[in-house]
Amino acid sequence: MEELRIPRHVAIILDGNGRWAKKRGLPRTMGHREGCKVVEQTVEDAARLGIGYLTVYAFSTENWKRSDDEVGTLMQLFRYYMKRLLKVAVKNNVRVLMIGERSRFAPDIIEGINRLENDTKDNTGMTFTIAVNYGSRDEISRAVRRMMEDCREGRLSPEEISEEKISAYLDTDKIPDPDLLIRTSGEQRISNFLLWQSAYTEFYFTDVLWPDFNKEELIKAIRQYNMRERRFGGV
Repeated sequence: MEELRIPRHVAIILDGNGRWAKKRGLPRTMGHREGCKVVEQTVEDAARLGIGYLTVYAFSTENWKRSDDEVGTLMQLFRYYMKRLLKVAVKNNVRVLMIGERSRFAPDIIEGINRLENDTKDNTGMTFTIAVNYGSRDEISRAVRRMMEDCREGRLSPEEISEEKISAYLDTDKIPDPDLLIRTSGEQRISNFLLWQSAYTEFYFTDVLWPDFNKEELIKAIRQYNMRERRFGGV
């Protein structure tokens, strides 16, 4: 493989599970199941490529509006793949984090999330972040409420508020902003994902449905990233 400049942080919007299943005459749940397997493989591929941070948009705040059957199936898949993910993380020295408002999940799912984070916190390889019950506007709203509370309690003054200070109140505190954001399935929008953090992110959109995404597709995205000149607002 040619020598590539590997982005430090890659974020992915996992899109197309339902369409993948529909094309094959399968229930949507089969698309989600296959998509979970691809997440596992992508974690391994990204870690081996030398990516420092991988963040995936797994379940948005808007996804609760789906049918009760589909949401229920997604929760069951989440329970199952959290256990598998722990094995993948240990095998590949990956630290796992979750961002989003987790309090809406069932107690056993919250317990599983906490265990995943705690059991991998000392791993020194790639940081894998899963956005669940996550929406960037919700994240920013929660951050503003905490900042207002800290101002009220005297822990923060308005004069201290800066871009860096705001970033520290977000779910992604201590995670660098993404260098590259990939969205599968042909849609060309970021759907309330990492709005603040993506101010200078490069975007890559592909028609490939998420269950068909693989290492070759990841390398293709990185190759496109390599062709772009990163100026961060400069001339």
